[in-house]
Amino acid sequence: MVFWQLTIDAHDPPRLVAFWAEALGYEPTPPALDTPWYRHYRRRLGDDAAFDNRLFDPAGAQPPLWFQEVPEDKAGKNRLHLDVYATERDDSLSLDQRVVLVDTTVGRLTALGAQVVSSTREDDPEDPFYFVTLQDPEGNEFCVS
Repeated sequence: MVFWQLTIDAHDPPRLVAFWAEALGYEPTPPALDTPWYRHYRRRLGDDAAFDNRLFDPAGAQPPLWFQEVPEDKAGKNRLHLDVYATERDDSLSLDQRVVLVDTTVGRLTALGAQVVSSTREDDPEDPFYFVTLQDPEGNEFCVS
């Protein structure tokens, strides 16, 4: 198995760490799992309480995020983006229930600095869906579904 992380360019990594920690429930400290990856990052953390440019899934099941500081501005649309599943992809939920969960999450994230770009709803009884496209505080697109 290959271990990997998602690297996101940023002007202000601590700002994005604060935003995405709230959005994903991630933490700026590596979990206390006995793997080479997490031992490596606990060693690099040293005496610091937390990273200001990295986030980790507290359970260690999902990939970490690294917010790499860069001087250039974001240009154009992301070629890669995160999908945040407020509904947990639960097909037993009605479309109305999904809308409530998504809109609640969108409200929480806009209060943290995200901006809504668009929303898409399909009422097809065979395959209903609803998602909202947002931008994080530095303009990186992501979706909440």
